[in-house]
Amino acid sequence: MALGLFAALVAAGPVMAQGAKMQAAATTRASTAEVAPKPSADMQALLNAFASLEPKPIETLEPAEARKQPTMADAVMKLAEERKIKMPSNDDIEHDSASYVNQHGDKLNMEIYYTKTGEDVKNKPVIVYFHGGGWVIANTKVYEASIMALARKTGAVVMAPQYRQAPEDRFPAAHEDAFAAYQWAMANAKTYNADANRIAVVGESAGGNLAANVGIMTRQAKMKQPVALGLIYPVAGTDMTTPSYMANANAKPLNKPMMQWFVNNIASPADRAKVTADPRLNLQVANLTGLPRTTVITAGIDPLRSEGAMLADKLKAAGVNTTYQNYAGASHEFFGADLVLPDAKSAQDLLAGQLNAAFGK
Repeated sequence: MALGLFAALVAAGPVMAQGAKMQAAATTRASTAEVAPKPSADMQALLNAFASLEPKPIETLEPAEARKQPTMADAVMKLAEERKIKMPSNDDIEHDSASYVNQHGDKLNMEIYYTKTGEDVKNKPVIVYFHGGGWVIANTKVYEASIMALARKTGAVVMAPQYRQAPEDRFPAAHEDAFAAYQWAMANAKTYNADANRIAVVGESAGGNLAANVGIMTRQAKMKQPVALGLIYPVAGTDMTTPSYMANANAKPLNKPMMQWFVNNIASPADRAKVTADPRLNLQVANLTGLPRTTVITAGIDPLRSEGAMLADKLKAAGVNTTYQNYAGASHEFFGADLVLPDAKSAQDLLAGQLNAAFGK
């Protein structure tokens, strides 16, 4: 079996030991042992719907097969059908497709969403949105519910890039593409009656990590930064011994074996220790100073909860205007489930409110 992430951290020796010390000192919120919280009734119903779709354990599959597995978006549709909830028509959303080119000359898809009522509105804000999937699976289609909700609640043009995925293109391919996608959004905002000076960057899970890195990379490049970041249950560390990893080791839809599988795909065995020490992956050791206002959202039933909480603490310590909210009874991937889950609507409203404030609305 491929080397697990924790073993890679141990094998990395003094460098990672120092990183672990820095993470341990970063917060008190995630420092105590915890018991996995119980899902809310609606969350449990959604998890039951997901289980009924019989997804195979991702960590047992090859990437091509893993990409075909049922998703939480499928579970939302199933539960809505069971509850006889009317499906949204989405007729109010305009969807265009474009493409951007990364630094290697690769042409990649850019999906663009905006409300039809705002089609002729000038100087709309922009949200660059990065989907999740551990940098290995999923695509913008899987996350359309999140994308459309943000378009509706902010009036923004949401630009959702597809980025290169591992193992075909390993770390830092997705991070390079994220930066290129942001630059494309700046250069092409006017095409969509949008304002390049009012761009926010949002992402879920692995996409949350990409969003944070765009903030860091724009600061490093001394270029126009996003006005806000939205980090939704982000991958924000490489320590798989945190309290939430221990409490949610076997959680659904994301668990510890899956996270190990993702890391094993984004880095070769020879590079794994170096990659897991990289501050782009382990945001706990990144320089977070000078970032724009940031909203961090976590879920209680999620191995990533502790590192998200620690990231919020580190952002605050770095002087960043930070809003943090944990949804204790929700699981990873809950954000786009507002059709059946009140916590999802609450989280969307929270983030949209923060983004609208940053947009000056």
